[in-house]
Amino acid sequence: MSIVFAAVAPHGLPILPELAGDEAHVMAQTRASLTELGQAARQADPDVWVVITPHGIRAEGQFTLSASAYMEGELSEQTQAAMVRAYRADKGNVFHMRRAVDRALALEVAHRAQDVPLAILNFATADGPLSTLPLDWGSMIPLYFMPERPIVVIQTARSRPFSEHLRLGQAIRQACDRLHRRAGVIASCDWAHAHAADGPYGFHEDAPRLDEEVQRAIAAGELERLADFPPEMIENARPDGMWQALVLAGAVPKEERRPHLLSYERPTYFGMLVAQLR
Repeated sequence: MSIVFAAVAPHGLPILPELAGDEAHVMAQTRASLTELGQAARQADPDVWVVITPHGIRAEGQFTLSASAYMEGELSEQTQAAMVRAYRADKGNVFHMRRAVDRALALEVAHRAQDVPLAILNFATADGPLSTLPLDWGSMIPLYFMPERPIVVIQTARSRPFSEHLRLGQAIRQACDRLHRRAGVIASCDWAHAHAADGPYGFHEDAPRLDEEVQRAIAAGELERLADFPPEMIENARPDGMWQALVLAGAVPKEERRPHLLSYERPTYFGMLVAQLR
């Protein structure tokens, strides 16, 4: 079996203990669920992580795939402050991550995904320590809880049809089969961002409605249902997860899913869900 672990995981910065400050209780339930998810991942023992993120390097009208030798990123309390439009003169606590990239798998995914628009990213040299691309918070936060392994990071493309996201997931599966990888696939997803009137996106009644439907679909292992949500509801609720979850749906066929919804919470203006699908 090429994909030995699959999950939907959130990426709110205060999930990390280093960035929670004096409000560690705010996302405590999600943090505990991700810790539990990491324990399950250690039992599955994948040899590579494929992370589907909404916050990596973007290319207009295309998916992107990082094929550099390494990826590296830094998150800090200053990063968190900037996201809520505050300012800090100092960085505060800092969290750093550097991971090797499974370049062979990345290039095999690209080869298998020739029917979708996909940009292959690199920097400076084809290989070596200078070939390093930024690692985004959508990847770093789920990976924080997982055993350290080489990675492949793929950025979704919201302007592309949902059907292409499913086909990209199928290409991931085919590439893992071809190279005999025991892969773990993580769809990095936050959900509706319009839950709070004082949040950056305000409140819309479609936000709780969408998150309720998302919970039902994921708990039932029916990720393909996300492609049927009304476009107006998606626009109003401002989710950050449909696209990554559909790539995961393409990578893990429905008959192989063993859905387990660990938790859902909305401690701030956006919803966060943790689920193991395989």
